[in-house]
Amino acid sequence: MTLEDIQELIKFVAKSGATEVDLEFEGIKISIKSPTKKRRGEKEELVTIIQQAQAAPLSVSTPTIVSDQVVTIPISESSETTETKSDNSNYVTIKASMIGTFYRSSGPDTDAFVNIGDEIKEGSVICIIEAMKLFNEIESEISGKIVKVLVDDNTPVEFDQPLFLVDPI
Repeated sequence: MTLEDIQELIKFVAKSGATEVDLEFEGIKISIKSPTKKRRGEKEELVTIIQQAQAAPLSVSTPTIVSDQVVTIPISESSETTETKSDNSNYVTIKASMIGTFYRSSGPDTDAFVNIGDEIKEGSVICIIEAMKLFNEIESEISGKIVKVLVDDNTPVEFDQPLFLVDPI
């Protein structure tokens, strides 16, 4: 989520009249709260706090004023996250080709298309993304072995969001 997306979210919440909104996705938690009382003549402002959901401490965060909102954005990552990124450098990421709801299987009573450790071939169906009541089979563009499933079943995904890590053959 970019800073512009966060700013748009803050504006949307301010216009909606909601007093408190809590969101959590992709390891990030966003809380938007409106003050309960304001003094006469003062501007009402929303306070937004953004935190990583991981327990690892962040070294620094920077408050950014966006019109009358305060946004706290972490600057540095934990060493654990950095190590994970370097360990995954030899893997290929399969990303979502569209926005929709991610499904690992064709139905609730059927097996998942792929599991960790499964070998896949180019063109094999690896998941389904539902968009506007249409179920789109997503095919692998590479051959390899599934190392990690990055998205939970029956959750919304964004365009270009990582879905699987694959060890290419």
